[in-house]
Amino acid sequence: MPTGPALLTDRYELTMVAAALADGTADRDCVFEVFSRRLPHGRRYGVVAGTGRLLEQLPAFRFGDEELATLREQGLTDARLLDWLADFRFTGDVDGYAEGEFFFPHSPVLTVRAPFAQGVLLETLVLSVLNHDSAIASAAARMVGAACERPCIEMGSRRTHEQAAVAAARAAHLVGFVASSNLEAGRRYGVPTTGTSAHAFTLLHDDEAAAFRAQVDTLGVGTTLLVDTYDVVQGIRTAVEVAGPELGAIRLDSGDLPTLATAARRQLDELGAAKTKIIVTSDLDEFAISGLMAAPVDGYGVGTSLVTGSGAPTAGMVYKLVERDGVPVAKRSEGKNSTGGRKSAVRRHDADGTAVAELVTAGPVEPRDGDRSLVVSLVRGGAVVSPASPAEALAAAAEHHRRVREALPAEAWALSRGEPALETVNSGTEVTR
Repeated sequence: MPTGPALLTDRYELTMVAAALADGTADRDCVFEVFSRRLPHGRRYGVVAGTGRLLEQLPAFRFGDEELATLREQGLTDARLLDWLADFRFTGDVDGYAEGEFFFPHSPVLTVRAPFAQGVLLETLVLSVLNHDSAIASAAARMVGAACERPCIEMGSRRTHEQAAVAAARAAHLVGFVASSNLEAGRRYGVPTTGTSAHAFTLLHDDEAAAFRAQVDTLGVGTTLLVDTYDVVQGIRTAVEVAGPELGAIRLDSGDLPTLATAARRQLDELGAAKTKIIVTSDLDEFAISGLMAAPVDGYGVGTSLVTGSGAPTAGMVYKLVERDGVPVAKRSEGKNSTGGRKSAVRRHDADGTAVAELVTAGPVEPRDGDRSLVVSLVRGGAVVSPASPAEALAAAAEHHRRVREALPAEAWALSRGEPALETVNSGTEVTR
């Protein structure tokens, strides 16, 4: 079976290529732009994620014998198209925001310059990667902000598609989640992995003490014991009896978490386990995490809400043709307008280094003191500009995100619904329709 990304593509990309080859427009020099017209309702920022995954897949986006046979089976039999696809290799240029960067409405997060046929063929792959990963990273960044430096662990693999789980773990780690339950994310991207036991392990044994003893014997006293299979108070007492006061942590996975955590902290202290941490799970999202700030909680495990974007499962990005043979073009349909021309973008800062606006212009920007250019070169002539291993690329993106988040204004971190934290100042240009 085909294993590359080429068939992860909408059919209409290929039918457009076929028609463009037939009428001679396939080689027209074009610029495509990826942007979001708006943020999810009430959100104040988005985080660009998935760029590294996209660059990993670009060299493998080829149509071999198996892919071409599949197209024929699906009725795509145009000989000119199939011959063109057999020789396809992306030879264009890609620019965009650095992975980990924040974005706002109309930020040009990715720009593809290539002959029309090459550029349009990438649309589905680009959007599927960036929309998914950016949605997860944006939600995860809100959770990290709500946690106020308490560690967050990604544990949503059982709540999404098996490959989406790996991408979600990567995106969450990019914005500050310290670890994931997903082993493939650890292998592929170097994300630290963690995990101990579920309720099934406790139920397997004749009693709670036997289950705890088996886990401690195998993993050591620094492990985390799940104490709410039966009665939490008794579970904590048994955990400390088995592991001793040096027990690493307990986990609470149900019930009124603020109340349970407060009582658990008191009980642990009374039992001499003052250093034992309290980890909470159970359908957490950024609002639940914020609601636990006053509770004596030491870390959070987040699953379903994270891998589904916490109510915003897509970043809403689109991929639009904005320039053809050097002439700006733009869509003008009601409610879905775009601005023609290749864009430049800078983030404007005040004298204290706090970001105050996002300036997006068609053409070069005249920089001011405090401006930071947002667009970087990613691909030139089909080759990745700065090749890196998947783990290295993720580490660089995480470091970039850590650095730039410090410049956002304080209101960006509010969880209440509001306008984007930065206004996008868009200087457009005349277009040819």
